[in-house]
Amino acid sequence: MVVPLILCAGQNRSAQFFNYFIMNGPQQPNFSQAFNHLEKDPVMAFLIETFGNDITLLDRYESDHALALAQLIIEQQVSFKAAITIKGRFLEKIEGKTAQDIAQMDREDLKSIGISYRKVDYIQNVYRYFLDHSPPLEQMSGQDIIKALTQIKGIGPWTVEMFLIFVKGDRNIFSEGDLALINSIKINYNEPELKGAQIKKFTQAWDPFNTIASLLLWKSIEEKVYYNAEKQRHK
Repeated sequence: MVVPLILCAGQNRSAQFFNYFIMNGPQQPNFSQAFNHLEKDPVMAFLIETFGNDITLLDRYESDHALALAQLIIEQQVSFKAAITIKGRFLEKIEGKTAQDIAQMDREDLKSIGISYRKVDYIQNVYRYFLDHSPPLEQMSGQDIIKALTQIKGIGPWTVEMFLIFVKGDRNIFSEGDLALINSIKINYNEPELKGAQIKKFTQAWDPFNTIASLLLWKSIEEKVYYNAEKQRHK
């Protein structure tokens, strides 16, 4: 399956950030330009003031692309805390093992970390893919990465979007399939009936810094701290 478009509208303008980690190594980008753009929005201004020093692109960075995707598969449809626990077990389970070893591991052994058989198969699909192919992801465009990675059974739009954000360092990704992001918008912007057209309105306003807006929205829902328009008016 080829996903037609998950990169946001301003992707060409964000090319200077694409492959950020490849060009600069795994170091935190300076978000000041993004903050200057986003703080025109009062909700974003509040989230920047509250969480601007806490958000990072480094907490899920992994230079081993197969391992990065395996960990993102573990994160699919589970809570932040559960994902951290299960990923820790996974790293312990595969310590000292080669990609070939992981691809051939007993399914029950992998399942014992707390994942389904389906996720076991998806993780092993990833390792088999990278054993059989050597996609030069460092040199590939976002759309080419989408085409390459969605060939792997178990890798869909959300997983590729997270890969582009946290492994490639792309600054202009918004994942419409991420329930935590959507719920954060609903609460922070008081939009309980959020629809596609409204989401597009937000992502166009945040362009070309949708990734940084997403980091702030994730942090908000993780910490359960939200914008309150009435409270802000009386500050």
